[in-house]
Amino acid sequence: MKHIVITILAAVLMTGCCGNKQEKDMPITVNIRYTGANGNALKFAEEMMASGTVDAIRAEEGNLRYEYFQSLDDLETILLIDSWANQEAIDKHHATPMMATIAALREKYDLHMTVERYTNVDTPETENRFIRK
Repeated sequence: MKHIVITILAAVLMTGCCGNKQEKDMPITVNIRYTGANGNALKFAEEMMASGTVDAIRAEEGNLRYEYFQSLDDLETILLIDSWANQEAIDKHHATPMMATIAALREKYDLHMTVERYTNVDTPETENRFIRK
């Protein structure tokens, strides 16, 4: 798995970000790790889901995926995989009033974040032998 992530990251770094129209129209995946204390990251994700905020985000035009995962190595960290059709869809999402709701919940649960952005690349044929379909 680390090899695939490194390959994808290397491809993104080699091509640059959003340098031409084709790249601007590429799907973008944002991995956000929320870290807190006393189970607050999980409480944040649960409230995001229970309040309907997650459903509203998933219904936004251009949203491809919005899904939370809990780390097995660090129970105080929740990973959000957030995928969008392109940068324009992300920009529209960031302009919605929903962002104030999300920011308020982050503050409520005193969460800290790390963010990584990725664009899709085709898996090289040389790596297909490592992928069980």
